[in-house]
Amino acid sequence: SAIYLWRFGSIKSRILTVCQHFFLISFRARPLVQTFTSWKAPIIWEGMFDSILYDQRHADKNSSVALTVFAVGRYLDAYLKTFLTSAEQHFMLGLPVTYYVFTDSPEKVPNITLVSRRNINIVQVEKHTRWQDISMMRMRTISETIESEIRHKFRYVFCFDVDQEFKGRFGSETLGDSVALLHAHYYKLPKAQFTYDRNPKSKAFMETGDFYYHAAVFGGLWQNVKHLVDACYLGIIEDKLNNVEAQWHDESHLNKYFWIHKPSKLLSPEYCWDQSIWDKRDILVTRLVWAPKHYETLRSG
Repeated sequence: SAIYLWRFGSIKSRILTVCQHFFLISFRARPLVQTFTSWKAPIIWEGMFDSILYDQRHADKNSSVALTVFAVGRYLDAYLKTFLTSAEQHFMLGLPVTYYVFTDSPEKVPNITLVSRRNINIVQVEKHTRWQDISMMRMRTISETIESEIRHKFRYVFCFDVDQEFKGRFGSETLGDSVALLHAHYYKLPKAQFTYDRNPKSKAFMETGDFYYHAAVFGGLWQNVKHLVDACYLGIIEDKLNNVEAQWHDESHLNKYFWIHKPSKLLSPEYCWDQSIWDKRDILVTRLVWAPKHYETLRSG
């Protein structure tokens, strides 16, 4: 029957995915850190993968990537040039990439020299009074752009905060159906210390979870990213209607989403590291780092 064939096809696809992970990823290469989840999704660390194999696989599949980043208000002046120039040195090298820069000041976006098959698309957005609203409303904007443009041109989407700098390879090993990032400050802590939203009135409410995910980086197939941002946006709007605001805004809603819809691949904190953390024993390479934060200046006015 059609149902049997669909189920068989789904099981076969999952078996093939697991086999591909074992061929491409060495789970035992990093015995001192967690390298896979309870649902068998890999957690990517340095030393676990062969970059040449991954790059060739995605070149053969004609993989293409859209990168979204918001640079609104003073964040544009403070971070955007460093973010884009460092991305050109380290992000998805060898693959077609378009940077979707969402900003309230298109005329201030720096002119960056791009290599072949790389482009910048500047999208003007409204500037909200509160930085919290900028953070939360990005979910709607990403969804609209995926629907109107990205879905027709790209297989994968990665969404980034702008106040970061690429320092090392951030490549095709990160591509997957649904990709989440372990938060550098929480990945070693017990779950009781995770800062999930604890307000039962919020759609982001969680009593427990699997990991604490950082909203500074998330991605996957465009279909899955759109489903994620739509779900987060609906949760945010429902909270607003009920005069509720989640503790960590869109990040709280993202954690709720990934608890219900398990990501197929997790990125270790080396893919978004805070250099102020003293315990760096697990971090053999920093691929993306937090830029210095000056919130008192950036978030005022």
